[in-house]
Amino acid sequence: MNAPSPHHLMPTDEDGEQLKLPVIRDAPVADVLEVLQEGDISILGRMPYSSNATFLVQIEHATTPTAAIYKPERGERPLWDFPSGLYRREIAAFELSEALGWHVIPPTVERDGPLGVGSVQLFIDADFTEHYFTLVAEDRHHGDLRRICAFDFIANNTDRKSGHCLASRWGPIYGIDQGLCFASDFKLRTVIWDFGGEPFDEELDTAIGSAADPPAELTHWLRPEELSALAERAEWLADFGKFPDDDGGRRWPWPLV
Repeated sequence: MNAPSPHHLMPTDEDGEQLKLPVIRDAPVADVLEVLQEGDISILGRMPYSSNATFLVQIEHATTPTAAIYKPERGERPLWDFPSGLYRREIAAFELSEALGWHVIPPTVERDGPLGVGSVQLFIDADFTEHYFTLVAEDRHHGDLRRICAFDFIANNTDRKSGHCLASRWGPIYGIDQGLCFASDFKLRTVIWDFGGEPFDEELDTAIGSAADPPAELTHWLRPEELSALAERAEWLADFGKFPDDDGGRRWPWPLV
């Protein structure tokens, strides 16, 4: 299965050539957050195939410009099972990933941008013909993919499509599109089932156990009942001690890529 990620396609210019975008690569997270938080935002265009309004932007900060993804709250479609403010879950996902020491979610901040308040996330420059189903075929990617798999269970990700796993051109794999995470009711939907039954290594086991006491940073972004449910999922997963198997084939997103 070799199809591009529909949610993060590289935009093209009027001649059909890929835009050459400035992107911060493999820099300290604190430096990236400063650029995202303080830089001037200009919209380059709307990203295709996104159910909510999602914009490619360029951020100018001193001598460090970078591309980023901007998701304003006013561009969200109402959902019956998630409150408005999905962008807050994008930020919570980043904060959780950092607190666990996994660094699998791109740096993400809250900004009052050109179309109002929303999330701004570092754009991941990647080969967009690659996605989970192609990346999992190479053992060298399994460390990052295992972390994303465990993250999705703890965060209760309802929409981990294959195209939401991006191999950056500087090495690490990142998960994108975490707006549909952290619901109180368990509703996991993911394509990452290849590790089912494998026991956790020591690093994963320790991090998962720590999530049973959710990081304080999440209290600003999630409801109390969502934090309690997150702690229960982490505690259950730590006690289980291995990657879960698919629940009878019912926990897959659509479309898969």
